[in-house]
Amino acid sequence: MNEVIFLVCFIIFIAGLLALDLGAFHKKDHVVTFKESARSTAIYVALALLFFLLIRYKGEILHGIHDNQSLIEVASKYHDHIDLNPDDAAYQDNLVKYRKNLSLEYITGYFIEETLSIDNIFVMIMLFMSFGVEKAYYHRVLFYGILGAIVMRLIFIMTASALIQRFHWILLIFGGFLIYSGVKMFIERNKKEEVDVKNHVLVKFFAKRKLSTDHFDGHNFFTKVDGRWLVTPLFIVLLVIEFSDIIFAFDSIPAIFSVTEDPYIVFMSNIFAILGLRSLFFMLESVMDKFAYLKVGVAVLLTFIGIKMLLPFISHKAVISTGVSLAVILTILVGSIVLSLLFPPKKKMESLQQ
Repeated sequence: MNEVIFLVCFIIFIAGLLALDLGAFHKKDHVVTFKESARSTAIYVALALLFFLLIRYKGEILHGIHDNQSLIEVASKYHDHIDLNPDDAAYQDNLVKYRKNLSLEYITGYFIEETLSIDNIFVMIMLFMSFGVEKAYYHRVLFYGILGAIVMRLIFIMTASALIQRFHWILLIFGGFLIYSGVKMFIERNKKEEVDVKNHVLVKFFAKRKLSTDHFDGHNFFTKVDGRWLVTPLFIVLLVIEFSDIIFAFDSIPAIFSVTEDPYIVFMSNIFAILGLRSLFFMLESVMDKFAYLKVGVAVLLTFIGIKMLLPFISHKAVISTGVSLAVILTILVGSIVLSLLFPPKKKMESLQQ
């Protein structure tokens, strides 16, 4: 029950943030500037870090832990790798270990999701450009896209957690899938992704049933034509982004389960990351082409996480700690960005010189 209350309060808090965002700061459609997006990104990162501090010093409130017995029960369910003393007198020492581990799992999950989400920005930019969406409407589509993502992520994470609790070997499937995704992404790193708008399955679905228009109507998702309500191309873009997020979640959510099996930590780190992703989108939109090796970094990250997930099934001693995982993730992210800036591909260098 404590988890449910905490989760409801968390969702209400997130809903309040989004309502404030749309109601106070983005009442009118406009092109989001770099300065505006940088400020918004800083706020969401700060909130994510404040939540980290909350868990670091009051992590027991998440699961309603109040004594050593309840602490050991929660740890055995979600964090069986923590070495806890069963003696009731050791409660405070155990609590310190638990808080530290929980906060480290959260921040590692946050960085995993944020790193993998950066690659998703490529897809969103491509979709907006392919459908010819005006930049002034980007924010509106991403805003409603996040609302859908929150619901879908909650369902996906809780379902995955229930399956893992009952069939722990599912982590083997997750690990294998992540390795496959990482290798596939590396092999196809130079493949040019395109969207055939006219032949897109959703475009054809609505057009065939005469449920859509072929023209935009400002920022509206629906418009009235000859007395009938039809969907606009902007609504189709929103649906495509929602579906792409679901596909993307098949990589990102299993990746966080490699760090923690606590579904609440997975969900909360996930949501803070995708909230920051929307702001980060506007910051990186004009400079994404400069991060040539970012896709390689994401491919390496997925492969590393997949291997990490498989190791405990090979040997109980072959376990990569959360702290080491966090260090590797940050190294891959920073390294791919630095390499992209220091050693840009020749084509990009030539285009910059011209």
